[in-house]
Order: sequence, then structure tokens, then C-alpha cells
Amino acid sequence: MIQVHHLNNSRSQRILWLLEELDLPYEVIRYERDPQTMLAPPELRRIHPLGKSPVVVEDGEVLAETGAIVEAILERHGAGRLAPAPGTPTWRRFRYWMHFAEGSAMTPLLVKLYLTRVGEAAGPVLARIEANLAALLDYLEAEVAREGYFAGPDFTAADVMMSFPLEAATARAGLNATRPALFGLLRRLQARPAYRRALERGGPYAYAP
Repeated sequence: MIQVHHLNNSRSQRILWLLEELDLPYEVIRYERDPQTMLAPPELRRIHPLGKSPVVVEDGEVLAETGAIVEAILERHGAGRLAPAPGTPTWRRFRYWMHFAEGSAMTPLLVKLYLTRVGEAAGPVLARIEANLAALLDYLEAEVAREGYFAGPDFTAADVMMSFPLEAATARAGLNATRPALFGLLRRLQARPAYRRALERGGPYAYAP
């Protein structure tokens, strides 16, 4: 059985959601952040040296990095679900968004999170990051408005991957109904039955509506 080492309020929520979408059996092993530092507990380092989540263990193999885990699960268990046909233009678009989520999307959101903890000294840099985030959200709004989902007209694992940056953007970058296509997609994703079941398995999740 798939074991998911799940940290509260983290990227690992997406792995639970993906497994629910695929209707796969899995075990959740929960970890809680330190309430002061918000860091993962040291116990996670027993599973993976970096001590971060998500980490998935299946048949003795330890997998880390959300995107890599999602790809591995789809390869092993997807049977063509939640991904376009390989080699097609839609598949290349799907792959783009799979990598975009943790690359272009999460980077400025994390930088802003850290800069806001620095104080006034970070002001000039923070202003540049906020401008970058506004441009990013405008770009995502236009892309989603084209066909309704990130990789085309159908829901795919790319939308699962992009959900966490969108949820973080509601908290840190002002994503709201002023960008109706993007915000509407987020609310549709969060209303999916599999998303709601994943919340029940994973426990409290600060980004849920």
C-alpha cells in the first residue's frame, strides 16, 4: 500500500487529493508543524534526509518532490487518467504546468513570505516581488480563461499541482474574484468530492475555503 508522510498545511495535501481522484488505497502518516517556527518535525528526517513533505513510500521505494511523486503515481496507477495522451500538444502543455507549479509559481510566493518576515529593510525588494506576482496572476488568469483548466478543457493532474500556488496566492498575493477565471477555477477544484475527501483524510488545512 502507498504510504503518504503528510505534514499539515503543506504541499502533501495535493498527494492525498490525487490518490482520492484515482480511488487508490493509501495510508496517511501525519506530522504536525512546530507552532512557533512552522517547521516540520525532525521525525520526517527518518524518512527522507531533508525532512520535508510530501514523502511517499511504495514497495520500499521512497519518493520525494511533489511533481515527481505525481508523475510516478500516474505512471504506476493512472491508466491514462488525469493526463492527456503522451506526445500530443495538450500533453506538452500539461507537462509545462506540472513544472510551472513549483518553479515559476511558487518561487515568488515563497520569496514574499520570507521578505515579509524581514521587516522594513525588505521594502524595495518586496515591491518588486509584488509586481511580479501581479503579472503572474494576470498571466494565469488569461491562460485559464482560454479553456477552463490549465492543460485544456479537461481536469488533469496539472490542476492538482497548480492548486497549491493558487491557494497560497489567495493568502499572500491577493488572488480573489477580481480574476474570475482563476479564482473560479480554484473554487471548482476545492469543491471536487475527491478534494473534500482528502481534507477528511489529511486533517485541518488552512488553505481550504
